Amino acid sequence: MREEIRWGLLIVLLLTGLPLSGQAQSAKPAPPNILFIAVDDLNDWVGPLGGHPQAKTPAMDRLARRGTVFTNAHTQAPLCNPSRASLLSGRRPSSTGLYTLQPGVRAVPALRDHVMLPQYLAGRGYRTFSTGKIYHDGSIKPAERAREFEAWGTNGPMPYPPQKFVATPDPIKAMDWGIFPENDEQQADWQIADAAIQYLKSAPADRPFFLAAGFRLPHVPCFASRKWFDLYPDETLAMPPVKADDRDDVPDFAWYLHWKLPEPRLSWLQASAQWRPLVRAYLASISFMDSQIGRLLDALDASGHANRTIVVLWSDHGWHLGEKGISGKNTLWDRSTRVPLIFAGPRSFAAINANQKCTQPAELLDIYPTLIDLCGLPPREGLEGRSLVPQLKDAKASREQPAITTHNQGNHAIRTETWRYIRYADGSEELYDMAADPTEWTNLAADPKHAERKKELARWLPKTDVPAAPGSAHRVLQNKDGIWHWEGKPIRQQEKEE
Repeated sequence: MREEIRWGLLIVLLLTGLPLSGQAQSAKPAPPNILFIAVDDLNDWVGPLGGHPQAKTPAMDRLARRGTVFTNAHTQAPLCNPSRASLLSGRRPSSTGLYTLQPGVRAVPALRDHVMLPQYLAGRGYRTFSTGKIYHDGSIKPAERAREFEAWGTNGPMPYPPQKFVATPDPIKAMDWGIFPENDEQQADWQIADAAIQYLKSAPADRPFFLAAGFRLPHVPCFASRKWFDLYPDETLAMPPVKADDRDDVPDFAWYLHWKLPEPRLSWLQASAQWRPLVRAYLASISFMDSQIGRLLDALDASGHANRTIVVLWSDHGWHLGEKGISGKNTLWDRSTRVPLIFAGPRSFAAINANQKCTQPAELLDIYPTLIDLCGLPPREGLEGRSLVPQLKDAKASREQPAITTHNQGNHAIRTETWRYIRYADGSEELYDMAADPTEWTNLAADPKHAERKKELARWLPKTDVPAAPGSAHRVLQNKDGIWHWEGKPIRQQEKEE
């Protein structure tokens, strides 16, 4: 009788699919949450990258100890709109034609129906929330927002003083820096952190979340309260190294990529005694913004979600502070293309090694496929980046693919672990030995002994290099009937120093 009962139970278990012999069936673990931290116009002046010896960024230092820092990560475009569009779409600017501040992402034919990273995750069960600057301001119309994220927090508008502090050549009010406002709570980044913290406190546990928080500083205006400026006393301020004749061996065409901009050139900053104040304000803005990252990381730890949350921190592009004679971005040099990129995960998450630095080239374009890989989700066709999981597991894992940056059609930079090669749309070139010359002061492109090296690097130039998308405006460079035009106006050499 016992034998009949035993066999009867076995048949019931087989028919119902219940586990045999009391052994639990292995369930697939739930995908991890993602805390996606974006920073605007942040170059390598942060502790984990060591770009400025006095930079104080304890929150980013803390995050770096928890994960992997890519010390040779680069943007796909040295400008907000195309950089962010490339990262979120997983496609290069040279493939979509989005090179400029306009049009918005969904107005570009190649991206109109493209599945962006937040959409992909939402389609795989994620709750998605955005606060601050993730897409470029104005790139997503209010009526389109629900398509991109499930919910939106504050946009974090910047506070402004009654009058500009600095009378820059271009009177645009955002081109400003100084001690303002009096209280940190008035800052946009404080409000953005608040919105993200509130989401962490209320996030339901039934589904994983993708929480995107986009901080605005150190993008101009570089404002911070006095206590952040006090971290960088003027009398001991370390200035970035510059060389008076730095551009003597640089093609004239390099000027065309930033021909007429609101960002002042070094010559004006020096003549107006504003170079030191700008450097100090940039550093103060970084430290304040870093404190808001710290608030957000504290909230993650207190929320109960930290043990199943991946954190990725990135900046959309770098920023010059006098190097190559300019301030701002819009170049194909390291100061403009190199960005912080950090991945961190829970201690139990074996896919991300803690406290390691990877010197292999990485691209912001790689974030999309990397997160898919880390979350164990189905791969997505059509992405042009490559997963960084091999390097997250082992920082010494080799990577053949260089980092490629594009600024307007035909202008590309190829960055390997030790070399930077630039090819401009008129065929002119630059080549730098980044190991021996990290300041990019000596252009080796004309040296015959580097001809083979240039040829090897040039094979990585994008094979697809489409014209600017219809409606492209602001910081657009185009050839019209053999004459180069900047923002629709013909370029005249006599205007170079204006």
